[in-house]
Amino acid sequence: MAAKPRPKSDAPDASDRVSRIREGVTAAILEHRLLPGTKLGEDEIGEIYGASRTLVRTALQQLAHEGIVNIEKNRGAFVARPTPADAREVFEARRLIEPTIVDHAIDAVSPDWIDRLQHHLAEERQAELRGDARASVRLSGEFHRLVAEMSGHSIYLGFLKELIARSSLIILLYRRHDTPACGTEHHSGIVEAIRKRDKQAARAQMLSHLTDIEDELFLKEPAADELRLADVLGA
Repeated sequence: MAAKPRPKSDAPDASDRVSRIREGVTAAILEHRLLPGTKLGEDEIGEIYGASRTLVRTALQQLAHEGIVNIEKNRGAFVARPTPADAREVFEARRLIEPTIVDHAIDAVSPDWIDRLQHHLAEERQAELRGDARASVRLSGEFHRLVAEMSGHSIYLGFLKELIARSSLIILLYRRHDTPACGTEHHSGIVEAIRKRDKQAARAQMLSHLTDIEDELFLKEPAADELRLADVLGA
C-alpha cells in the first residue's frame, strides 16, 4: 500500500514556518504594530503564514516562553500586557547585563564592527528625519541587539533579545510622552565610547540611557486595546 502524503506540519520546512511566525509576531511587536492584549488566533495566523495549527501553536508556545505572549487556558494566546512591576524588573535586568555586554563588545571592537555600528546609527537618523516611527522603534531595539552580537556572548544575546521584545511592549503601554524611546544621541555616545575602548564611559552611557528610557514611563495600569491580526501580520 502506498504511503499517505505527510501532513503539512511534518513537511521539511516546518521549522522554517515556525521561525517565520515567531519572527513575524516579534517584528510586529517591536514596531508597535501588534498591541499588548491582542488575541493571537491560531487559525488566523495559520492562514496568514500558510501553516498548520500545530506549527502556529509551537511558535506561540516559544514566544510564551520568552514572555512576550501569554497563553490562557480555554481562551488562547494573547500578546503579553506587562504590568508596571514587570516593567521595573525588565529594566533592572537590562541595567544589570547591558553594561557587561558593552564591556565584552569593547574587548571585541574592530574597524568592521565600528563601521556596522556607524551604519546603523545613520539608519536610525534617517528614520527619525522621515518621521518613520515604526522603523525608529525597530532600529532602536536592533542597536542594543547589535552591541550584544558584537560582544560575542551568546547567553547574554539570548537574554537581551527577550528583554528587548518585552521592553517594546512596556514602552508602548507606558511611555509618558510621544518622544523617541531610544534616542540616537545616546546611541552615538555609546558607540563613541566603544570606539575609544573606554569601558567606564561606555558603561556609564549605557546605564544613563536605560535609566532615561525607564524615567519616560508612566507606570500605571493601561486600558485594553483590540486589533485584527490580518491588519498587521498580513500587511
